[in-house]
Amino acid sequence: MKKITDILKKTFIGSEESRPHPLKLPLYPSELTAENISAIFSDCFDFKAFKIFAGANSSIPVSVFFFDGLVDTAVVSEEIIEPLVRSELFVGCDTSRAAELASHGGVYYLPFKESRDLDSLSDDISNGFCCLLFEEAGVALSFDIKSKTSRAVSNPTEEKVVKGAKDAFVETLNINLSLVRKKLHTPKLKTIPTVVGRQSRTRVCILYLDGIADPETVKEAKRRIDSIDIDGLISSANLEEYIVDFPNSSFPQLITTERSDKFCMNLLEGRIGIIADGLPIGYLAPGTFSQFIKVPEDNASHFIVASALTLLRYLSLTITLLLPAFYVAVATFHHEMIPTKLMLSIIASKQYVPFSTAAEVLGMLLAFELLQEAGLRLPNSVGQTISIIGALIVGQSAVEAKVISPVVVIVIAVAGVTGYTIPNQDLASALRVTRFLLVIAALISGMYGLAVGASVFLYRLCTLESFGVAYMTPFAAAHGGKISKAITRWPLRLSKKREKALNTPNKRNQK
Repeated sequence: MKKITDILKKTFIGSEESRPHPLKLPLYPSELTAENISAIFSDCFDFKAFKIFAGANSSIPVSVFFFDGLVDTAVVSEEIIEPLVRSELFVGCDTSRAAELASHGGVYYLPFKESRDLDSLSDDISNGFCCLLFEEAGVALSFDIKSKTSRAVSNPTEEKVVKGAKDAFVETLNINLSLVRKKLHTPKLKTIPTVVGRQSRTRVCILYLDGIADPETVKEAKRRIDSIDIDGLISSANLEEYIVDFPNSSFPQLITTERSDKFCMNLLEGRIGIIADGLPIGYLAPGTFSQFIKVPEDNASHFIVASALTLLRYLSLTITLLLPAFYVAVATFHHEMIPTKLMLSIIASKQYVPFSTAAEVLGMLLAFELLQEAGLRLPNSVGQTISIIGALIVGQSAVEAKVISPVVVIVIAVAGVTGYTIPNQDLASALRVTRFLLVIAALISGMYGLAVGASVFLYRLCTLESFGVAYMTPFAAAHGGKISKAITRWPLRLSKKREKALNTPNKRNQK
């Protein structure tokens, strides 16, 4: 009999490996009883389950379930259990009537969800709800009474704020949603909830402004998130790599931010936002290359200053990407491009250096990455010490020992400093990887290799898309808008329309 049952399950349901996402199937098709709930959460020492009787001198059994630590037990006792037990409303009522009264003011804590199956009730208990089961009526009431032990809203740590709001996202979804709604007081701000993860059951929310965001982009984002079938959404990669158009590209295709003001500014421009419970960052789509160069302070500064700083970032991006490879190409293959006095200085500095120019540049780039990684991973006090010691050893000591020429140190230092001007760390990391590849291309065939490598790099960027929007918009898109808006900041009174590439139903943001 068991073999026949297994064959039928594999035929109509499928094996565990080939089965669709379990969120779309009943996980617990058993009857909604206290015994079944206790069986689901067996071997969980922090799971609390007990029975009370509703109403003074009443015999209506009510089962209470919650996880200790996820639920504020003081609120449960004062606003749920005490009025339920002592109230005379429940005297003489049957179980169905008692459940109805409890959901209409019989308890002092009214935000609740009603469940009639084990799937939804087990989800509520796992997410920090206090659940009351009226077993004879076959209904359960779940009250969102989460514990207040969460990180308080504080200043952003990864994105420095010069002129702007100093409230950053935290690891709690509800708090992050409240930060957004405190800045956008409009019923047009819509939220689409969903759940990701077989085991983690992480809540994910899509935010957009109705009438401003492209409806097709919203539908596509919902479809991509719902198609994620993984065990848990714990890190940002668990979400980001499954919804981007080109997951094999090292360049970021979603705008990430921990600043609520930047998040809201992009929602107003017509983008959609994604917030996941447990991640202190927000995602914005579509993400284009020009958006990773901009910062919220551009709108807070005078347009002339903001335009100059934006142009400086583009110049810095070019220098950090091409300068090491350009130096390798010129010093190795094209000596005629170097001025005579500079050439004599380079020859004098390299006279006793035993390594080639390419080996020096690659070694210094690797040493620079090692120092940066060590500074990031170690505690702050130790990290600063490592950076100082590393700079002295790699810089001064290596030059004095004739291991590295001073010109190479200057080239790598300039490339490193200009790389720090890139506002987005994901973009900066992708540029550092590309910088190594361009140095190797220049080592192989000089300026020709550098030109080919740079051309392949630009071609690759031009082929990327983010939710149907060209990655290099407006530099390489037929209807991407004006390039001048990407490299400068226009006066706000002249920026009356949103980006064309976002395909927003409402094109204007002001009169």
